[in-house]
Amino acid sequence: MSSPIPKAVIFDLGKVVLDFDYGIAARTLAPFTRTDAAALRTLIDQSPLLHQFETGLISSRELFETVAQETGYHGDFETFHDAFGNIFGEIEPMVNLHREIRAAGIPTHVLSNTNEIAVHHIRQRFPFFAEFDSYIFSHEVGAMKPAAPIYEALEQSAGLTGPDLLYIDDRPENIDAALARGWQSILHHDPAVTVPEVWKRLRPG
Repeated sequence: MSSPIPKAVIFDLGKVVLDFDYGIAARTLAPFTRTDAAALRTLIDQSPLLHQFETGLISSRELFETVAQETGYHGDFETFHDAFGNIFGEIEPMVNLHREIRAAGIPTHVLSNTNEIAVHHIRQRFPFFAEFDSYIFSHEVGAMKPAAPIYEALEQSAGLTGPDLLYIDDRPENIDAALARGWQSILHHDPAVTVPEVWKRLRPG
């Protein structure tokens, strides 16, 4: 039995429609610290600190203060904020896919593990980001994928459940959680594969 045609498409952000690299932030901020870029990247990207920030347990200011304490950072908050958020670039084929889905009259939503600094910078730099129907962010929900509450929040926002939703994400564990809820899902690695697969689901036959 074939799946129904999805009524909405859900996009993850990082590595799906936007590439990102915390190494950029680390290289920008390291001259203001007593450490090097590699150690700084480990602190802001691979330690529990980012998880706390992206689940809303600490604010942007608290993140800044913690990084300053750990590294001796002596720049101001605005410099830190700009560097921490200025790490993104468009993945053009996926941004174009989103635009084409919207042009076809199909609602789109964002479901992302992210933080308030990233969202601020993305809203400022990327006009396409204003075109989604709703946005579910981990730091606002207080839960990160693959935990159930963030998926539940998306279902409530979209007013849809199960196979009416088509979800695109680059992490297997996040896809598995969506499949467990009955969503249609695509594990994304390459736009050349993902784009035709999306249209296969939206326009079968």
